[in-house]
Amino acid sequence: MRNHVSSILFVCTGNVFRSLVAEQALRARLESGAGCLVGSAGIEARPQPVHPLVSARLREKGADSSGHVQRKLTGELLAGVGLVVAMGCDHRDFIRRSFGREAPLFNQVCYEKDEPVLDVGEAVPDWEHNQEAARAYTLWVIDYIWDAMPALLARIDRL
Repeated sequence: MRNHVSSILFVCTGNVFRSLVAEQALRARLESGAGCLVGSAGIEARPQPVHPLVSARLREKGADSSGHVQRKLTGELLAGVGLVVAMGCDHRDFIRRSFGREAPLFNQVCYEKDEPVLDVGEAVPDWEHNQEAARAYTLWVIDYIWDAMPALLARIDRL
């Protein structure tokens, strides 16, 4: 990684799905000694475990989320971060409103698309009654974020 960004923070709601996956995916792609700190946080981050489906899919990809500790987004956490990446529009808006800081969407950073990466409840409103659709969407999001990392790395110099 030969760029000016020395730290990246991915932000979602609970810090147990989208931002966690992005953090793990980028860490896996960075060369050791790349000199870039990677982290994640949630705008709410209510105590909850990483879902076993998420952990299992990350393990399949060679990432270990077992030591993950949820973090709530704070001004102090943002203070030392070079690039803040929001997974959804609500996260971007929260960061702007609460901290006066701009945070591009994940899809803007990777693909120049002004589109959020939706949470399961947003993409599958009846997820509690439609577990198969929720499971399929969760796996799709993990793969999508994972596969987007080369695009993020290719564009990071321009951010």
